[in-house]
Amino acid sequence: MSTIAASLELRVTFEDLFLAQYARVAGVARRIVGDSAAAEDVAQEVFAAFALRMRPDDAGASGWLCVTAARIALNEVRRRRRADRRERGQSRLDLARLAQREAETDPARILDREEGRRLVRGAMSRLPERFAVLLALRYEGLSYREIAQTLRLPEAHVGTYVARAQRAFAKEIEDVESR
Repeated sequence: MSTIAASLELRVTFEDLFLAQYARVAGVARRIVGDSAAAEDVAQEVFAAFALRMRPDDAGASGWLCVTAARIALNEVRRRRRADRRERGQSRLDLARLAQREAETDPARILDREEGRRLVRGAMSRLPERFAVLLALRYEGLSYREIAQTLRLPEAHVGTYVARAQRAFAKEIEDVESR
């Protein structure tokens, strides 16, 4: 019977601490999160953590509650910020996908893309084979070293050859556009 009375007394002591400190803990949280409902959630989390870790009659209980409220509230602010960034990023991605879908189905853009492809293919076909191969390899993502190994060229010369090929390609495009 005495353990029941002791635990009953402990609950009352916790209740007294809760009633005495709740407004203060929620106030600390509210100053950080800026939202009363979120501050109350933080305060509840603080008191739940307190009940698991400390006793109501521990020295420094009030300070522990306030410090813990500040830490949990800061974590909440950080969590919200991360969630906002994720949502903004997702929104941008969704908009980009929508724009891509619209571009893929817009007849004028499809025609422009096809004309551009024909222009590039035509210019590539008029280039000397070595230049066309260099450009194809470079724009496929091969490094200068990989191009040099593939075409059996000195690696130091690949940049010069690619630059010449790009100038020749640009001239072919200009010639077609000026007709």
